[in-house]
Amino acid sequence: MSSPLLALSPQTVWQHFDDIRQIPRPSKHEERIVHHVRAWAENQGFNVQSDAVGNLVVRVPASAGKENSPTIVIQSHLDMVCEKNSDVDHDFMEDPIQVKVEGDWVKSVGTTLGSDNGLGVAAAMAVAEDPDCTHGPLELLFTLDEETGLTGAAELDGSLLAGRVMLNLDSEEDGVIYIGCAGGADSMAVFSCKRKAASPGTGFHKISVTGLRGGHSGCDIHENRANAVKLAARSLRQATQEGIGYELVSLEGGSKHNAIPREAFVELRTTAADAEKLKALLTRLSADFIQEFGAADPGLKIAIGPAEETTLSKTPLEDDTTRTLIHVLNALPHGVLSMSREVDGLVETSNNLAVVTTEAESMTITTSHRSSVMPALLGVQDAIRSICELGGAKVSVHDAYPGWKPDPSSAVVQKTIDVYEELFSKKPEIKAIHAGLECGLLLEKVPGMDAVSFGPEIRNAHSPDEMAQISSTEKFYRHLKGVLASLA
Repeated sequence: MSSPLLALSPQTVWQHFDDIRQIPRPSKHEERIVHHVRAWAENQGFNVQSDAVGNLVVRVPASAGKENSPTIVIQSHLDMVCEKNSDVDHDFMEDPIQVKVEGDWVKSVGTTLGSDNGLGVAAAMAVAEDPDCTHGPLELLFTLDEETGLTGAAELDGSLLAGRVMLNLDSEEDGVIYIGCAGGADSMAVFSCKRKAASPGTGFHKISVTGLRGGHSGCDIHENRANAVKLAARSLRQATQEGIGYELVSLEGGSKHNAIPREAFVELRTTAADAEKLKALLTRLSADFIQEFGAADPGLKIAIGPAEETTLSKTPLEDDTTRTLIHVLNALPHGVLSMSREVDGLVETSNNLAVVTTEAESMTITTSHRSSVMPALLGVQDAIRSICELGGAKVSVHDAYPGWKPDPSSAVVQKTIDVYEELFSKKPEIKAIHAGLECGLLLEKVPGMDAVSFGPEIRNAHSPDEMAQISSTEKFYRHLKGVLASLA
């Protein structure tokens, strides 16, 4: 049975994307897709080099007569965020991404699609073998582990690159040219958990917060989507305030530092009478939360039901431990913290309460902070540390990366704008993005590099609602070819 993607235009882009989406892979250390790209390059007769961490550089000869043109770097990342709904049977290590075409959109079935950054990878491969694309020498830079901390870019051997003009293909808005991005860091707080024997007369129950949209913690944070972990913590806090008895066993929510948690699950012990009170409370809170978040999360659901006993279920957390953890989760900020004073409409600083996991003797809370202003980023990081240390946690900071300072006067930015206007008879939007593009790190690794970023329309990246627009992908590819021809 043929893929529905093969009938789409531009065919070479969708053909390469179709090959990519069928490669089972984890979200980190993309050995299988690295092998795929290397094999493709070697089959095309292109020179391939890699550095110590596995980033690939594919050298593509210039079009005839353009051998003396400047070398252009086309950059995209090989990994994807592997997210699925809890009721979807899918193993990213073994199963290909299932896709469907609905109108002008390519969608996945219950998982992330991988268009971030699979379409960028596919477009780079397509122009390299497109006989109608005029270009100078190209260096296709494919980086690893962007989604899990930008480690490929952070550890790039910059000496592999001769080019000093870079086209980053990791943006997600049609008609928008990006010239800057936020920096960021993750904080991980580990709390010791003291446990006790379960109280007599209590049963084991599970609260499920589901149906949220989640999304990219940078690109979607301004939409005020609900955070499943925050809703779970608020629900438990309200139960305590209303005198409803429960003994917390565990709280789990979120799975990626750069994705807004769509689901959270609370395991607890309570009496039959208090279970009924909790059920009534959650029904009331569901209505309140729907009123609060409205169209941002219309599918929000909170439910409670009996759960099957486990070894851990017989040893709930001590009351003081529970009280501390709920206070911390309730106090930690989530969402937009400030807007830029320089760039209209740009989120300057935000925090994502990203992941909570519970073990027998500990709870770990991961938060992800972003800002285009480094002192503001450090301020949020310090505030997170203060809140968590007041709760007795040990806090560490991971994966700090720099922002990319906008330069509207950049030569490649102006060239990209001019080509867009010529092709589509209108001006593109010029923006900075509140997400962690690799440009900031790559410009540090390769001094003197000039960069710009653009891409097709991709919505709800990092969530199972991710979808890529077909018509804008065709526009994006035409734009890419036009920019390469103009630079040659």
